[in-house]
Amino acid sequence: MNGLAQLFPGRLPRLVMFDLDGTLMDSVPDLAAAVDRMLADFGRAPAGLERVREWVGNGARVLVRRALAGGLQHEHVDDAEAERALQIFMQVYADSHCLTTVYPGVPPTLDWLKAQGIPLAVVTNKPERFVAPLLEEKGLGGYFRWIVGGDTLPQQKPDPAALHWVLDKAGVASADALFIGDSRNDVLAARAADVPCVAMSYGYNHGRPIAEENPALVLDDLRQLLPGG
Repeated sequence: MNGLAQLFPGRLPRLVMFDLDGTLMDSVPDLAAAVDRMLADFGRAPAGLERVREWVGNGARVLVRRALAGGLQHEHVDDAEAERALQIFMQVYADSHCLTTVYPGVPPTLDWLKAQGIPLAVVTNKPERFVAPLLEEKGLGGYFRWIVGGDTLPQQKPDPAALHWVLDKAGVASADALFIGDSRNDVLAARAADVPCVAMSYGYNHGRPIAEENPALVLDDLRQLLPGG
């Protein structure tokens, strides 16, 4: 039985919301390149791809602080230094997304959902200024009716505010919506919004298996949501 049939027996969701990084796209190579450029400006050794993979998911500001701290815990990082580093990171990251790739199951899944007339949204902690251009650059610009970035609202995931905002705009009840993500923040936000959550096993969850967060379903490929998937 495909994922949608398990979660919505005899019907389809009326709204599907997606996380971005680690769910629709593998963006860590470009994020790591920007982090390492920023660290070089501070005279520090590069972090590298695998460490950055464990640090992403909480927005650019937290990513930069983790890079300066060299780990997930960043409370001791100087705030002024972190702000300078954030500006460098944002400037470098804005220049290139050539290493970012769309996961293979994404385009056919979006095509199928769009063909069913289901409205789609992106809810990400990535700064909003990057989201629409990145989607457009990677061929996904025409799918999403709503985009909520990490600085669109005062709150970020795991706060459910962004999901509530999209539900309100779409006029859809939480039980009739689906959220698809890859991290603990995604599962917690969906749970707090009372929205069923599918989690992708291939994404970024700070080095932990996403199944530990008990989403409604864990998939290895988005196409497993669909009939015949």
